[in-house]
Amino acid sequence: MTQAEPAQISVIIPVRNAAPFLDRCLDLIFQQVVDRPFEVVVAVGPSDDATEAIVAQRAAAEPRLRGVANPSGNTPTGLNLAIAECVGDLVVRVDAQSEIPDGYLQRLAATASRTGAANVGGRQQAVGFDPWSVAIAAAMTSPWGAGPAAFRRSTHEGPVDTVYLGAYDRASLDAVGGFNEAFLRNQDYELNWRLRQAGYTVWFDPELLVTYRPRNSLRALARQYFDYGQWKRRMVWAEPRSLRPRQVAAPLLVVGLAASLVTLPWLAWWSLVGPVAYLMAVAAVSLPVSATTRETTDHPAGQSARVGPASTLRRWPKVAMAIATMHLSWGCGFWLSLGS
Repeated sequence: MTQAEPAQISVIIPVRNAAPFLDRCLDLIFQQVVDRPFEVVVAVGPSDDATEAIVAQRAAAEPRLRGVANPSGNTPTGLNLAIAECVGDLVVRVDAQSEIPDGYLQRLAATASRTGAANVGGRQQAVGFDPWSVAIAAAMTSPWGAGPAAFRRSTHEGPVDTVYLGAYDRASLDAVGGFNEAFLRNQDYELNWRLRQAGYTVWFDPELLVTYRPRNSLRALARQYFDYGQWKRRMVWAEPRSLRPRQVAAPLLVVGLAASLVTLPWLAWWSLVGPVAYLMAVAAVSLPVSATTRETTDHPAGQSARVGPASTLRRWPKVAMAIATMHLSWGCGFWLSLGS
């Protein structure tokens, strides 16, 4: 294999203000041992940090890496710009905040070849690097937090609705028109929906385990999940058949809690039964996951996070707050996107 051979795998990365994570993300990609040539195309959005400089510096030293400008900064636009620049017949999405394991690209290629799927992906493993991100990672790992989607915890291989990140067959990707740039969030689910509606298969391989670095504050988490709720509502508006029962839980929770507040003047303390029951349930489901949360002292930017062996009881309130923030932000975002 020589560098002159055309790439058969194209890794695409949309980035914006990704400086704390980008070097490690790229290091892990270029450490991959693959039986075929691969390239990396980074779509660079306008950034307030050193993201653009990092891409330029790395591209100057690595002939398999090149950057493409993404003036809009939007993720789906960046993905499409990167796809237009790449030449591989297997297009692998990687996000700057993700860390792929050794053998990841080789396993993707082998699973895609074995299954003939239009998209192959695996599990997301949230791992925190400071006290709040550790708690948020625990909330995302719990089925009571981010939900029971296969890509978060399933160990069963096979066809699914969607996967984390993904490796797309280029011909199938082109056949459905790539990413829908109207979906600033939820674009991966929307693309997988169109692939499945066109008769293609989305395949989940649990051996493809990717580390994800979550937000490290409740404010950032709330913004993230509010956006998720908004864009899920827009997805349902565009494709009502895409709605799954699990996706109505948070919106119905918000309605129920709002109804409790409205009826408080007439029903007095009886109106608080629902909110109190919810808080007790969140506290109950947060305790076991707080006791089993995986921690790391490796900060993605190479700094010491000083996490240490935090006790279950000290972490428990943070996990509970993170789960409640995810529920309420997602539910509010779902309803507040009505008509938009």
